[in-house]
Amino acid sequence: MENGTVLNHEMETASTITIKGTLSLLMQYIDEKNGKRLISLGIGDPTVYSCFHTTHVAGEAVAEALQSEKFNGYSPTVGLPQTRRAIAEYLSCDLPYKLSSDDVFVTSGCTQAIDVALAMLGRPGANILLPRPGFPIYELCATFRRLEVRYFDLLPKKGWEVDLDSVEALADQNTVGLVIINPGNPCGNVYSYQHLKKIAETAEKLKIPVIADEVYGHLAFGDNPFVPMGVFGSFVPVLTLGSLSKRWIVPGWRLGWFVTSDPCGMFKNPKIIERIKKYFDILGGPATFIQAAVPRIIGQTDEVFFRKTINTLKQTSDICWDMIQEIPCISCPQKPQGSMAVMIKLNLSDLEDISDDIDFCFRLAKEESVIILPGTAVGLKNWLRVTFAADPPSLKEALGRLKSFCERHTKIMQIY
Repeated sequence: MENGTVLNHEMETASTITIKGTLSLLMQYIDEKNGKRLISLGIGDPTVYSCFHTTHVAGEAVAEALQSEKFNGYSPTVGLPQTRRAIAEYLSCDLPYKLSSDDVFVTSGCTQAIDVALAMLGRPGANILLPRPGFPIYELCATFRRLEVRYFDLLPKKGWEVDLDSVEALADQNTVGLVIINPGNPCGNVYSYQHLKKIAETAEKLKIPVIADEVYGHLAFGDNPFVPMGVFGSFVPVLTLGSLSKRWIVPGWRLGWFVTSDPCGMFKNPKIIERIKKYFDILGGPATFIQAAVPRIIGQTDEVFFRKTINTLKQTSDICWDMIQEIPCISCPQKPQGSMAVMIKLNLSDLEDISDDIDFCFRLAKEESVIILPGTAVGLKNWLRVTFAADPPSLKEALGRLKSFCERHTKIMQIY
């Protein structure tokens, strides 16, 4: 199909393409004449659906900070002291040591924290190890930082665990970091304590720090509880990246953090700390009044709010898993254990007229007004990423349309 070819070409000729960029391309091909309402399962923004909303404490804290008129000016470039202290105390609850406010740097969302991490580690001739599939912002930031990207595989048949043999084979004296995303985006996995320990031991052996992307921290609802990589910070340097975005359902507030979870190691070097501080001098952080609200947001959010979010995600992930089992031409290697998305294998040999995952998603958008993300966008061709952070009726309707689409394009078996 001509338009599908154009979409494929645009994605494959770009050096990097973000998830938002991919979804923007797909949105161009929605056919409003088919009479079906648009349902997007393509981006992890739960605020789109009414079953996800932030706690009242969060809104009240922001309103109080704004109305006080005490926070209309600039904040320190590294973040307000009370904000840094609150984040340090929050993260320390899950660690065998205590973080100080000096370990915390406030960022404009986790995306800015990613850029800071790569900027701090980057140097001429350096390379960084990224997971495949993974979050494409890492590749984009690495490209701007002139960092060579080397991909290690996540193993779908082993719960998307890291292929540690691949990590060891890829690393050399110019490797400056290993990125671990847990709970997993885009895979919906949650790593066990034992696997995280093996990752930390591998990084320690290779003498490289771990960049721990924990933007979905605590959003775990399967067999494995969430364990922060910082637990192993005493023997391998860890940079912890996170935000309020997912756990508090406020992605638009752009309140994130970059944390040196490294009580004994390289990030305690005064020269490195000074370099980080100087870099923050050229960054624009979150709005001051949003920062000022953080201590109350973290300190006064009731556990009932968190449990409700987890229960909703568990419900919608179950719906997603169950309905996928009934759809021809796709399969899922593991039931989601956390985060808000899952990877689905596209079985192209069962399809009559679909060339690849990009073509599949283009046609699905055009014929059914359902948006899902082609796996190519997250580094895994002929897979699909589905976000299940949606209200149950919309999720069921979208997956029902996906099933109809697959049935319509499945090859008719000839019986002789």
